This record gives sequence, structure tokens and C-alpha cells, in this order.
Amino acid sequence: MIKVFVTDDHELYLEGLCLLLNRQEGVEVVGSSLTGTELLTVLPSIQADVLLLDVHLPDIEEAELLKSIRQLKPSIKVLYLTMMRGTRYIHKLMKYGIQGYLLKNAGIEELKTALKAVANGGTYFSKQINITDAESDFRNTITIDDNLVGEVLSKREIEILKLICKEFSNAEIAKKLFLSVSTVETHRKNLIAKLGVNNTVGLVKFAIKNNLIE
Repeated sequence: MIKVFVTDDHELYLEGLCLLLNRQEGVEVVGSSLTGTELLTVLPSIQADVLLLDVHLPDIEEAELLKSIRQLKPSIKVLYLTMMRGTRYIHKLMKYGIQGYLLKNAGIEELKTALKAVANGGTYFSKQINITDAESDFRNTITIDDNLVGEVLSKREIEILKLICKEFSNAEIAKKLFLSVSTVETHRKNLIAKLGVNNTVGLVKFAIKNNLIE
């Protein structure tokens, strides 16, 4: 029996996924949470083989969450189920010892295969992603399934990203949006961290690839 703990910040999706998993032979959902903070609170007491996680949780950054998971339960397996693509982003998470990365458009059979592989000490990465791809930064730039940018970035982040792509400075963006310069700087840093890019050029490439600008 593979015991799974699921974390996703979309409540309806979380409930549906837990129900679906509990109907599968050989799989048992032993708990769920809507936030990373809640996960970390209960993690020491849960008996799970695999953590099935969404990448972007609103209350905690991925690296911080993974570091905390490894401190609390070093041997627990981590499988991400997400709509985020991009080899650079996946490699970033792999540095923290994740065992798998699966796209949310996967079917239940592939999810079961991934859970079995991870629970048995192996790894599983979506067949739609070539994690050994070492081609250009543009190819490795994150894309989002079905253009669901609004599920990953807030309206304010999208607004600031578009202005960055138009070559507005932090001061100009702050003035235009009635924000402080420090707030804009924080948004810019958060965008870079969230999207797994290195600089403004990476932000522009993301915006182009996801049809936010022409």
C-alpha cells in the first residue's frame, strides 16, 4: 500500500484528487493540506511514503519548503504534480532531492506509475519533459499549460511583468502603479525566483513564450 499525503492550494482540486487516489487499488491518502505551513506542521506525525505537492503554494517558497521537509523527514519521497514546465525550473528543484515531477494533464494511470516508482525508491519525470535538455535558455524557459498564467502569477505580478517588458524602470513602474520603489523591486525579485529565471532577460523570454507580450 502506497501512503500519500497531498498538498495543493486549490481546495476543489485537492478534494477531487484525494477522492480519485483513494479509489485506486494499492494507494491510500493519509492526509492533505492547502498550504505548505500546514504540511510542515503535521509532517512529523504523518506516516506517508510520498508527498504529492503542487509547486506554487501561496505561503512558502519552494526551496524553503523542500529544505524544511528534508530536515523533518529526510527519507520521505517528494513528487510534484503541477502545470509548470521548464527544464531549468525542474533542475532547480532537483537540487533539493525531489524524486519526481509530473504535469497535471497526466492521466490517473501515469500518476499511479509515478507514485509506484517514487515509493519504491526510483524517480519519475513527465514524459512530456526532457530533463536532460541542455539547449538554449529560451527553450528551457517555463511555459504554463493551457496559458493558465493567472493560476501562477497574481494580477499585480502580471501587470508589473508587462511593464518590465516595456523597459520601464522600477521607479517608473512605481509611479505608474502608485507603489513604492521597494515594493516594485520586491515584485521583480519574486518574479525572477518564482519563474526560475536569472534576470530581466529571462522574464522577457517567459512573457513572450506565454503570449503576455508580442
